[in-house]
Amino acid sequence: MSLSGKSALRFLAGPGAARMISRDGFSAEQIGSIAGASGGAKWLVLSQVDRVIIERILPALQAPVHLIGSSIGTWRFACYAQADPLAAIGRFEEAYLKQSYSDDPDIQEISDMSRKIIEFVLGESGAREIVNHPTLRTHVMTVRARLLAASERPPVLGAGLLLAAAANIISRRSLGIFFVRSLFYDPRDLPPFFDVGGFPLERTEISAGNIADSIRASGAIPMVLHGVRGIEGARPGIYRDGGIIDYHLDLPTSQGDRLTLFPHFFDYLKPGWFDKKLSWRRHNAANVDRTLVICPSAEFVARLPNAKVPDRTDFQTMTPELRRKVWQSVVSACEELAEDLHSVLDKDELPARLEPL
Repeated sequence: MSLSGKSALRFLAGPGAARMISRDGFSAEQIGSIAGASGGAKWLVLSQVDRVIIERILPALQAPVHLIGSSIGTWRFACYAQADPLAAIGRFEEAYLKQSYSDDPDIQEISDMSRKIIEFVLGESGAREIVNHPTLRTHVMTVRARLLAASERPPVLGAGLLLAAAANIISRRSLGIFFVRSLFYDPRDLPPFFDVGGFPLERTEISAGNIADSIRASGAIPMVLHGVRGIEGARPGIYRDGGIIDYHLDLPTSQGDRLTLFPHFFDYLKPGWFDKKLSWRRHNAANVDRTLVICPSAEFVARLPNAKVPDRTDFQTMTPELRRKVWQSVVSACEELAEDLHSVLDKDELPARLEPL
């Protein structure tokens, strides 16, 4: 709880998760998967919560636990699964806050920065540590672009995205014309979404040799960053942001009768990138039955700088100096979220704090 008496965090549970936690209480041993959504700079509102999860929950997990992310979710989990995850999340936060560009950066400059950040986060041994983690199984969701969406010429790519967005209004499955769901997976234990349907699906075993490229690809926002080519072991092509199809991961993430933990920026879920403004587009209820979402409350967000979660528009609406100052203020303010989560875990209050997802 915050000093104002309002809860900083909300805990939203699908029906199956609510029954399990209400009956048995909450423990890390119940978790079989952890999900991380697309969202770019929105992740900064979770950086303090990530630290609590790393300190309090990861050490108690029972193997195997599947990490599934798209876009920024995969970057966060690349920190979770390193040998020193707290140091890794610290490096990620530092690099993200300090990123700087010329006055009018082009796609190449932004793409180069993306590469530098992931290299800094992984260091010399991070890739090997991730693929050999004794408990965590890291899976990365990307898409392989087709037709016009596979072009790097902005007019052609832009036309492809407009066509995809229009088709998506009629049917989400139509995105399969333009994009192939491409899963990079840990082969030691197959995830519950290994055979997920709904879209064309390709799978590539993740390795120390391709994890950096797959993570970069998963966050390669069309028209903002270049797609990634030549990923080791993957089918030839251009790979882009996994959030195009799996923005908030409308996937069967829960393993067996275990829970999916979903630290999230918002109190709602949208299946795909093009669904953000489609009020009627919802997750499959079966996919979130055993999901527990942890997210900031509206009251907490209202107290943040500019009364919002950081996002990509901050690059356009703020000077670099102001943006870094505001983002650092957000990260500091989010210590309140960490304190609330510590308190809930210490006092076993989670069952009493549950709300329907």
